[in-house]
Amino acid sequence: MKIIFVRHGHPNYEKDCLTELGHKQAEAVAERLKNEPIDRIYSSSCGRAYETALHICEKKGLPFTEQLDFMRELNWGPLDGTSNWEIYSPWKLSEEMVSDKLSMLSADWVNHKDFSQSNVIGEVKKVAKHLDAFLETFGYVREGEYYRIKKGSDETIVLASHGGSSSAALAHLFNLTLPFICNTLRWDFTAICEVIFKGKEGELISPRFGLVNDSRHIGGVKI
Repeated sequence: MKIIFVRHGHPNYEKDCLTELGHKQAEAVAERLKNEPIDRIYSSSCGRAYETALHICEKKGLPFTEQLDFMRELNWGPLDGTSNWEIYSPWKLSEEMVSDKLSMLSADWVNHKDFSQSNVIGEVKKVAKHLDAFLETFGYVREGEYYRIKKGSDETIVLASHGGSSSAALAHLFNLTLPFICNTLRWDFTAICEVIFKGKEGELISPRFGLVNDSRHIGGVKI
């Protein structure tokens, strides 16, 4: 099984849709993926991700499969509900960990002075829980840090989503931390990350990366 994570194109966040540039970027990634043996195309339930997925559907001549609520962009901000949510961005807080010379790979990141006051930790747990349930429908069952192949699948699926939710998904799949993924993998618009599940029925496996943050298809895209 292969999962192709695709970040949405350049967005109008206020209207939750793609801009003119975003549509061109989505067309470019659709062209890039046209020769992939794709079986299903999913998106988050946000408009900008859904519109990106529709471009891929059109290019492949495939119906859209389903919107996945758990892959909506992460909701972050202070637990007390104050308005200074911007400083609680997981990317901003990851940079602060570097400035403070703290390990981004430590499981103790959840106790960082700012992360511990952010609702993003609950968001990350939600993605992990529902992602495992999703993978189980394809025959891959989480056991500790790895996956047991109960049945397995030869399918290739596309999942159009977001920098934050996809980072949370990758952190869970590879047993890394959200700060590490956020700080080292800065998703370009319509960037591709491929995750491959390979093994025999009954085996315990760890997924593998195929591609990471590959956005060469939008190198010449502009309005």
